[in-house]
This record gives sequence, C-alpha cells and structure tokens, in this order.
Amino acid sequence: MAETLPPTARRGLLLVLSSPSGAGKSTISRMLIENDVGIEMSVSATTRPMRPGEVDGRDYHFVDNDRFGAMVAEDAFLEWAHVFDRRYGTPRAPVEAVLAQGRDVLFDIDWQGTQQLHAKMRDDLVRVFILPPSMAELARRLNARGTDSAEVIASRMSRAAAEISHWAEYDYVLVNEDAGLCLAEVRSILAAERLRRARRTGLLDFVRSLLS
Repeated sequence: MAETLPPTARRGLLLVLSSPSGAGKSTISRMLIENDVGIEMSVSATTRPMRPGEVDGRDYHFVDNDRFGAMVAEDAFLEWAHVFDRRYGTPRAPVEAVLAQGRDVLFDIDWQGTQQLHAKMRDDLVRVFILPPSMAELARRLNARGTDSAEVIASRMSRAAAEISHWAEYDYVLVNEDAGLCLAEVRSILAAERLRRARRTGLLDFVRSLLS
C-alpha cells in the first residue's frame, strides 16, 4: 500500500506583518518568533556591507551589486526594493523550501513588498496590517525609543499616513493598543490559517481512506 501523508500534514504559509514605523510590527514579530517554533523569520539578501556582529545567512545574505542584479534578472527574488541606495530582496528558493516542509515564514515588510509577494505567492500569503491606537500614540512611541532625531521622527510621522492608506489591501487589520494582546490576535490568525483546507496536503488522501 502506498504511503500517505498524515491528515495533519500541510504546506507552510507566508505571514506578513506591516505597519507604519512605531506601530509595533517588529516587536510583534520578535515575540512571535520567540513563542512559535513552527515559524521562522525571512532572511533577506542585501548589497549593504556587513556590520560588526552580523552573520552571513543569519542576519542577511550579503551579496555585491553584480550578484544582486543577476538574481533580479533570474527572477530569483519574491520581492526586492531600493532602500537608502542599497538593495534588499527576499530570495525565492529558501522560502519555497521552507513552505514545502510545512513550516511558515514571517515577513516584516512594507506595503510595497507585500504587493510583490501577493503577485507571486498569493495562495500562500496571509497579510496582517497593524495600526496604532492613535497618531498621538504613534508619535509618543517613536519619541520613547530615544534613537531617532526630531527630524527623523517627523519624517516617519509624515510617511505614516501614506503607509496606513494601504490598510485595505490586507487580509487582517489589528489595532496595537497592547503588544501582548496584539500578539495573541496574530497567533489566532496564524492558527486558523494553518488549518485552511487548501493547505492541508494530507487531508484528501485521509478522507478518501475514510470513505474507501
């Protein structure tokens, strides 16, 4: 008798968290990775130099401009963009390998990267947009970081409205009043999406065995 997949077998998914800077996507991403062994952070390729303490393949895949350009020409990225005169992109092959293993990949990216992912991987994609409870609270959080100048904070606030205007392109929209509660909502979304029939690769043969 041919070996069949267990009914719990599934294809992985791509979970995107987007938000304006300061609304909490990076904090929620870190908390999710720390609490869920079934999901891992996407590792981007970049043309920027490696910084002290960084590890190639863990923090980023560090490549030169020529290699990055060749990867773009080969359609080897799921999404890529210019950021401050450097290029960043998500290599396709490692992501697809993780999905095939039934594991999930987490993306902390903006709406533009999300649009590119949706164009190429829409059946695997789950998009979550995180809103601040108010613009005043968003400004307070940015100032509380203590890492940015007033000019940088003003720039981030001016971009926030443009970023928020893309909220309707996402499957789920959350308001991050409390990081713990927002994380619980993200985990609920992830649990439900993992159970979608279309992702349950072992379900068809299991049902057939019940009916045979």
